[in-house]
Parts: sequence; structure tokens; C-alpha cells
Amino acid sequence: MAARLSPRNSEVNALEQRGYLIGKKIGQGSYATVHLADYVDSSGPKKMRLACKIFDKEKAPKDFLEKFFPRELEILTKIENPHIIQVHSILQRGPRVFIFMRYADNGDLLTFIKQHGVIPENQARFWFRQITSGLHYLHSKNIAHRDLKCENILLSRRFNVKLADFGFARFCVDHEGHRVLSETYCGSAAYAAPEVVNGTRYNPKLSDVWSIGVILFIMLNASMPFDDSNLRKLLKDQITKNWVFRSRIRDKITSAVKSLVRQLLEPDVTLRLTLDRVIQNEWVKAKKERPNSLISSLFNTNGKEITSTEEEKKAVVAGDFRNAEHKKSKPKIDTTDNP
Repeated sequence: MAARLSPRNSEVNALEQRGYLIGKKIGQGSYATVHLADYVDSSGPKKMRLACKIFDKEKAPKDFLEKFFPRELEILTKIENPHIIQVHSILQRGPRVFIFMRYADNGDLLTFIKQHGVIPENQARFWFRQITSGLHYLHSKNIAHRDLKCENILLSRRFNVKLADFGFARFCVDHEGHRVLSETYCGSAAYAAPEVVNGTRYNPKLSDVWSIGVILFIMLNASMPFDDSNLRKLLKDQITKNWVFRSRIRDKITSAVKSLVRQLLEPDVTLRLTLDRVIQNEWVKAKKERPNSLISSLFNTNGKEITSTEEEKKAVVAGDFRNAEHKKSKPKIDTTDNP
């Protein structure tokens, strides 16, 4: 189905007249494909590298069209933050919607971990701080992401975090400002909070906090805290806190970050940290002036990024992420973007 979502010749011509040049397909979901694209401003020859999500309304189910997709478009037009994807433009031609976003030069966090293994604690702190900053901005606007996972954490040209994919995002208050609980089972089970897996009404902001706890665990361990192949067992493991730091890193990370992960992966929502408390956590606030050597090694002495060969990009460097291909969630609507 999604294979037929490539741009038609008439659409390509119309987009070119607006300065958009559509390139090869780089992602595919149930109702959309993602293509590389360039934008050429009529005022100058400089190109801007973008990603274009092509969505076809005729190929999506009614409930998605009536609920999730309008929410995504509304939210994308209302958010602007250094750690959230930057939408360049949204164009519509007939039943097809073209969402142009800045391209993520260094891919997503999951791919990075698969290639490089465990993220050193200082670098994990740096990225986690950026993740919480972007999420705090969303929550301040009463928007919950509801699908936070390593695939949706994009890395810019300078390896800064950008939150992506707002297909399941929603507002947390109604038109009168009253808090609204969520009922929809959203996101990937491996990152979903126990209240979501259990199918009960839940506070989506607190479920987002659980998800960033899973992401932090994965950065530090290069493995998942829970096995999502059996949902009943997954829920039991979540509730009983049946997860452990891997032995090879247990003595290499600080007690402060171990404590933070435990407070994030707290099944009792009345005890789980709120995002405000996460940001004020001493481990999160601690700063390190110099960039971590893992990232520094990807740059030359002049601070310019070293371009990898295609073979290097495709190669999976031996790491600790177990069953990485299995754990990568099937994309719904892929986004590859970055301010």
C-alpha cells in the first residue's frame, strides 16, 4: 500500500515550482513515505536539506483521519523549540499532504546506539537534558508526545537532540482548561508505561516521563529494560520492577543516575517523578563543559564534521544492543528531520 505513495510527476512539477526538489525515499510507514528533499530559495542559490513526509488521505482509515492526523498537523504548526523538529512547510495537493521538515544528518538515537554501543554517562546526561528540555516545552503547552522512543530521538549535524514524530501527540486539557486523561493505547510497548499497557485511563504527561526513563536506561545499557514480546509478562515485570543494569556497566555509572532511572521507571504514578522534578534532579543539572570524547571523535580538530562513507554508515558496529532489529518498532509514519 505505502509503496504507491511516491510523488507523482504532476506533484513533482508543482513542488519544483515552489522550490522543493523531491529525492529518494528514506522511510516508509502505513500511510506515508518519507523522501529526501531540497529547498531552493528563489532569492538565492543556496539549498536547504529537508525530509518530506508524503501522506495520502485516501489510504488512511477513518479514525486516523478524524482524530490523529488533524491533531498532528495542529500540533506541528504550534510548536517551535531547539530540541523539537522544525517544520519548514505543510502543503496539500488533492488528497495528498506534503510535510517538509529539516533533515536529521546523524539519524536517530537507536541507530547511533546500535553502531556505537553504550553511551558514556556524561554524553547520556547531555542528550537526556536536551530530551527533557524539549519535552518540558511540550508539556508547558499541555501537549503530550505519547510515542517517545529512541527512533523518535533525532540527532542533528552537531549531534543535538530533536524530538520527532507527533502522530500520537495530543493536548492534555480541554477547551475549558480542564485536564483530560488519555484512553488510547499509544506508542511502542517496550517504551509504554504500565498504566498504558494495562489499558487504564492515564495521565499522558506521566507516561511520557516513564518513556524517557526507558530511553535513559537504553543509552546507559545499550539494551532494553523490558522484553515486549509478551505483554502480560511485560506488565508484570514493569509492576514488580524486574529490570537490572547490565553487569558490565553497573560499576561504571554513578549512583545518582541509577537512582534517577529507578524513580523514572516507577510503576506507581503517585510516586513517579514529575517532569519538573526530573529537570531539577541533581544528576540532570550537573554540567560538563567539554563535549564527550565519543562525540568529539566524530569531528576533526577544526570542529567540522567528518563525513562517513556509505559502507561505514550501513555497518553495524559491534555493541551491546541485543536483538536491535527486533526491537526497532515498525514505523507508523516515519519522520527524519531536524532544525
